[in-house]
Amino acid sequence: MMDNVVIIDYGAGNVKSVEFALRRLGANVLLTSDKETIVNASKVVFPGVGHARPAMSSLKASGLDLIIPELKVPVLGICLGMQLMCIRTEEGTTKGLGIFDTSVKKFPAAAKIPHMGWNTFQRLRGALFEGIEEGAYCYFVHSYYAETCNMTSSTCDYILPFSATLERDNFYGCQFHPEKSGAVGEQLLLNFLKL
Repeated sequence: MMDNVVIIDYGAGNVKSVEFALRRLGANVLLTSDKETIVNASKVVFPGVGHARPAMSSLKASGLDLIIPELKVPVLGICLGMQLMCIRTEEGTTKGLGIFDTSVKKFPAAAKIPHMGWNTFQRLRGALFEGIEEGAYCYFVHSYYAETCNMTSSTCDYILPFSATLERDNFYGCQFHPEKSGAVGEQLLLNFLKL
């Protein structure tokens, strides 16, 4: 269950904390942008921190925008990674990978942004939440949110309800940072590794 976990390295964000978190759980982790290695992985993690438009440009330049939606193994998008898996994002008016059938919007002007710090998530469903209780706290840092849809597998409330996680077939997304969310995040990553 723990072998051949690939983290996609496309120049968007803090991948080292994700790598260390997975290694602590006993996973053999490889950080790469090599398409063949990604296609042959048993699990793929797609992290991201930063602005959507340059991140998507980087994916397109390397051809990863065509590879990621075709993956058949479990794929976990984290933060910007999850947002790029949606249809589109208002950040830079960017077209996403179209894996999750929802759009990413900027929080209303009335909101203090970024939404940063610990918050609870509710309405949990799916394999990622085994051993995690309703109302558990996890760590968020974001100014844009994925709207709720039929692929929403948990929600968080900040000014309005949004998708804390998304799930479709072998694709999973987390708006929060599991690698920074203590025991709850560790359990979620372990559940992903067990898929």
